[in-house]
Amino acid sequence: MHPTETIDYHIKLLWHTISNLYNNIASEFNLTQATGYALLNIDSDNGISATKIGPLMGMKSTSLSRMLRKMEDDSLIYRGKAKEDGRLVKIFLTDKGHKQKNIAKKVVRDFNDYLIEKLSKKELEQYFETMNSIKEITEEYKELKQK
Repeated sequence: MHPTETIDYHIKLLWHTISNLYNNIASEFNLTQATGYALLNIDSDNGISATKIGPLMGMKSTSLSRMLRKMEDDSLIYRGKAKEDGRLVKIFLTDKGHKQKNIAKKVVRDFNDYLIEKLSKKELEQYFETMNSIKEITEEYKELKQK
């Protein structure tokens, strides 16, 4: 089987294309695609615990720690105690982080609006349905392989 005949090849190729687009745009604002994505996942009012952001980002803890440290060095985030439980450390946005998050939001919205403009309603529905099916089938396959 040739790689281009596999489903995951096309998913990965599409993600790399989108990721490269976001990285090119993000670099204009001294960000990366990953940093922008992290900013989008941090609740503007309540922050997020470091243990919760990892799974959202799909990153291993060492890579995530390195990225969060860089974000702290760049004054995008700070670590502080959670209001609800002083023992829990959360990640919060700085003023600069809020501004960069708003830029990241606009970039994502603009690109999504562009895609929605270019694709028919039927194509969008089929895309979301297919991606959801692939996700469910992948989870099912993962469970089968763990047995």
